[in-house]
Amino acid sequence: MAHVICEPCVGAKHRDCIAVCPVDCIHPKLEEDQGEVMLFINPDECIDCGACVPACPVAAIFIEQDVPPQWQGYIEKNRDYFALDRASFQAKWGIHGEIRP
Repeated sequence: MAHVICEPCVGAKHRDCIAVCPVDCIHPKLEEDQGEVMLFINPDECIDCGACVPACPVAAIFIEQDVPPQWQGYIEKNRDYFALDRASFQAKWGIHGEIRP
């Protein structure tokens, strides 16, 4: 079960979580950023250590099973960011990922 970044990150993109992640699974890094409106956790790389949760200043990170009902769509959006090619992700979620679930 991976951690998921949800609605409060949209437009905020604080990178405090990236700095504390021991497996480097939160993207986009500053040098990878192409205008995405939020950050994403790679579910295949996340080890569920939870270090990112208290580091997030907007309380946007949850373990997948604890994602609030109104933000359940972010589970799919996080997975899609890593599973789909860029064009497919943009077609589904917008050029910068601005479409909210």
